[in-house]
Amino acid sequence: LEPAPPGLETFVTLEKVLGITVSGGRGLACDPRTGLVAYPAGHHLTVSSCLCFRKTITALAFSPDGKYLVTGESGHMPAVRVWDVAERTQVAELQEHKYGVACVAFSPSSKYIVSVGYQHDMIVNVWSWKKNIVVAANKVSSKVTAVSFSEDCSYFVTAGNRHIKFWYLDDSKTSKVNATVPLLGRSGLLGELRNNFFTDVACGRGKKADSTFCITSSGLLCEFNEKRLLDKWTTVANCISVNHDYIFCGCADGTVRIFNPLNLHFVTTLPKPHFLGMDVASVTEASRLFSGMVDAKYPDTIALTFDPTNQWLSCVYNDHSLYVWDVKDPKKVGKVYSALYHSSCVWSVEVYPEVKDSNQSCLPPNSFITCSSDNTIRLWNTESSNIHGTALHRNILSNDLMKIIYVDDNTQALLDTDYNSGGSADKADIQALDTKVGIRTLCVSPNGEHLASGDRIGTLRIHELQSLREMLKVEAHDSEILCLEYSKSDTGLKLLASASRDRLIHVLDAGKEYSLQQTLDEHSSSITAVKFAANDGKVRMISCGADKSVYFRTAQKMGEGVRFTRTHHVVRKTTLYDMDVDPSWKYAAIGCQDRNIRIFNISSGKQKKLYKGSQGEDGTLIKVQTDPSGLYIATSCSDKNLSIFDFYSGECVATMYGHSEIVTGMKFSNDCKHLISVSGDRKLPCEGMQLASQGALASGCSLTTLPLLFKKLAGEFPLFRRSLCKCEWFQ
Repeated sequence: LEPAPPGLETFVTLEKVLGITVSGGRGLACDPRTGLVAYPAGHHLTVSSCLCFRKTITALAFSPDGKYLVTGESGHMPAVRVWDVAERTQVAELQEHKYGVACVAFSPSSKYIVSVGYQHDMIVNVWSWKKNIVVAANKVSSKVTAVSFSEDCSYFVTAGNRHIKFWYLDDSKTSKVNATVPLLGRSGLLGELRNNFFTDVACGRGKKADSTFCITSSGLLCEFNEKRLLDKWTTVANCISVNHDYIFCGCADGTVRIFNPLNLHFVTTLPKPHFLGMDVASVTEASRLFSGMVDAKYPDTIALTFDPTNQWLSCVYNDHSLYVWDVKDPKKVGKVYSALYHSSCVWSVEVYPEVKDSNQSCLPPNSFITCSSDNTIRLWNTESSNIHGTALHRNILSNDLMKIIYVDDNTQALLDTDYNSGGSADKADIQALDTKVGIRTLCVSPNGEHLASGDRIGTLRIHELQSLREMLKVEAHDSEILCLEYSKSDTGLKLLASASRDRLIHVLDAGKEYSLQQTLDEHSSSITAVKFAANDGKVRMISCGADKSVYFRTAQKMGEGVRFTRTHHVVRKTTLYDMDVDPSWKYAAIGCQDRNIRIFNISSGKQKKLYKGSQGEDGTLIKVQTDPSGLYIATSCSDKNLSIFDFYSGECVATMYGHSEIVTGMKFSNDCKHLISVSGDRKLPCEGMQLASQGALASGCSLTTLPLLFKKLAGEFPLFRRSLCKCEWFQ
């Protein structure tokens, strides 16, 4: 929402986000008037469209009239911001927190906003946001995870670690005094539950307006009466949503139970979502969704919000899926909407190539493929039209996701293990989790028939895309595979290069059942990129790595196969993180640790150009990608921003932000109209800490997800080649 530099306002726009980073009830909200649901996705807030933020969103809430949305954030100088929903503009900002905002809420009158800081902030503020003043405040020493206002606006309740507190607002005082007054608080009388972690809270409505309902990390649903006494409890849940008629409780194993608020009697249980490991492509009718299998495991419910207008209940589960259920008749619940996303860091994205004969295409046009630490490969297509001529059909679980390829039977990897109802991760579970799980890189063969993938333990897999069966699995490397590359059809060869952290490059012949042709071991450190090219009648292979070296090799015919011999070796004083070859196959662009893009002539091995690949003064270039027209190059930097540069002049034409962690992969679409980027966005950092980069995460306290950002490039890039004679450095 920040203004773009002059002339760049319409060059790039955010079109779509595929991902969700809800960490609890405080990250999911519903407009009570229109039924609009809002949730965070990294640095984005998804309402009916996407809003971009500079910081990670930690909490949000709608005003009772639905006109405004309040958000809290984490990071340096975190702010509480109020947005006009219709205009998509910020109307107010409060900066009274130092480390982050744990939860926010509007008062029923919309006059006040309550914000509670992270534990190290030790403060709760009541903000008269239209006057932009804090009217009441007090210290709170406990970790707070939820807040809820009473129906009559006379008090609000905060819940957290061994903490239930009732805070009372004297409107007659706060309205007349322009200075901040002390906020009066009274602790709930917890009795034998005093040592519990209270994860969610909701004040009663209607006949139960004097009651307050809470959830503990051990799964207890508790009710406090008007005297703050713990009245009764029952064992159920992780999260809670309360209205006049029902209490909805989100529970483990995909369960959502409904209770009567008058007596806490059980009413019914909602249908469960998909089971872990389900083939989403096969769920083309509702009967397939509700036909669970024996011993099936389901994701836990971690957030709920109720839409009183449509009588819909939105649920978020800890595999990063979202379901909307129609609960008009609790005895006959139906699914309104659902979406499934990656539950962990997304490492790579590949766009399905254009196939000359559409009848030979294994995937529909504009499809793309991603891989993740959740041990899955996912096939996406965001086009609204039906899929014709392929084996895949639209399913009822997701409008965008066509297929999930599970590389093994480990369903635990599908869950966000950093989340639990207590607000922190179990150390034993973290130690037991295999940190080397996940698919690291992808590459699709030029004819669109094969998909190669490399995982974090060095296993190479080849899938046949027509049937999606695994046709090859081999332990190719001793460490994680960092890059894969097929030779293009124009080279006359059908080769696959596999490069790894073990410093080796394997060259396989895809036309001979992926038989090994050659192993190259010149690099002395991790190999970050390998590419094929063909010019001057010769086939080339270029590789770069953490040893600061670039190797240029030429293929030579050897009997029935080929072997690559070194022709040039270039060393620079900076680490080389990624490389791409322009469509003319004359130049290799390399993204470097010093934030520069270095352009090399592939034939001579000489550097022809150097220019800045980032507008910022911090970080390193992580990824570079040329567009199919050869006119532009996109970069991602460790400062989490993306930029697009004129490939020839080095002029920056657009800068984008929105990921809350470094971008691990990006690709232009075949028609040059979109840029797709993926990352390992992590939410809810440890209190009092800021995450400098991916992997700097302290144990526990975070959520990982995928946002896939579609950046629509306004107007089509001209598909013509710029005259090289006008560019002296390309001579």
